[in-house]
Amino acid sequence: MSEQQAQEQSPELTVQDLTAMKSIIDVASSRGAFKPNEMATVGTVYNKLEVFLTAVAESQQTQAETAEDAPQGE
Repeated sequence: MSEQQAQEQSPELTVQDLTAMKSIIDVASSRGAFKPNEMATVGTVYNKLEVFLTAVAESQQTQAETAEDAPQGE
């Protein structure tokens, strides 16, 4: 296997993927897809996703504000 093939097959998980996963959990739980004994585990994962995505959004906002405040090159 060449290096290029290895790079093409390398796993990738983006913030957009995690946001989609959070939405999938929302929809599945609203439709009753989880058994009661599964809800604690699902809720734990959901809460972790929510905290992570909030932190990423805040980080991106801070970076955007920092970039706006930076002096422009002349």
